[in-house]
Amino acid sequence: MKTLVLIPCYNEEANIVRVVERLKSTCPDVDYLVINDCSRDRSEEILRENGYNYLTLPVNLGIGGGVQCGYRYARANGYDITVQMDGDGQHDPAYLNKVVGPVARGEMDMCIGSRFITKEGFQTSPLRRFGINVLSWLILLLTGLRVRDVTSGFRACGKEMTNYFADHYAPDYPEPEAILDAVLNGYTVGEAPVIMQERQGGVSSIHSFKSAYYMIKVSLSLIVHRLGSHPKKRRKNV
Repeated sequence: MKTLVLIPCYNEEANIVRVVERLKSTCPDVDYLVINDCSRDRSEEILRENGYNYLTLPVNLGIGGGVQCGYRYARANGYDITVQMDGDGQHDPAYLNKVVGPVARGEMDMCIGSRFITKEGFQTSPLRRFGINVLSWLILLLTGLRVRDVTSGFRACGKEMTNYFADHYAPDYPEPEAILDAVLNGYTVGEAPVIMQERQGGVSSIHSFKSAYYMIKVSLSLIVHRLGSHPKKRRKNV
């Protein structure tokens, strides 16, 4: 199936070459698009010098806006499956088929690569794990669906889900809200086990001192979103 990998990039000069080259060597049959969200370092220069497939946004839109641009590109170019992979090197393309497989087989509309199923590899800090668990239980309470790795940016979507996200995608920290939105709109969401790696360079957009603020902000956003939604009849969630 025609597959596009979206790689959001903001100040990833230390990682982006390794990310793209690893994807190209591991999965030569998939297309990719790096979405440069007005990086202030040498990311765009590196992308241009290496002849990578990329677009640079005219203004900084944040992770949600950048990824939504990628979904619009995927829709406009008729891709069957759209995959998100972070530009910091944490997501291993060796697990791409595990994430894509359930979507390609029609078992899920969105499959999330989860580090918490087998609990191997990089598990993030205790504080962040606590926050992820809180958001996971909140989504369970709001939707009835248990997703362990709700903040994972490693996920695959089918064509229908891609078309939906091209028009509807949370602008701030979108991963948990995208899960909620998908389930409430009747899409089938599940997880597949993957092994992630620790960021090798650069700085994460969510520093440790921001973790509590992030958890509170996202939790309130999820609750408000759920209260304002009218769930559609769902297919079976995995």
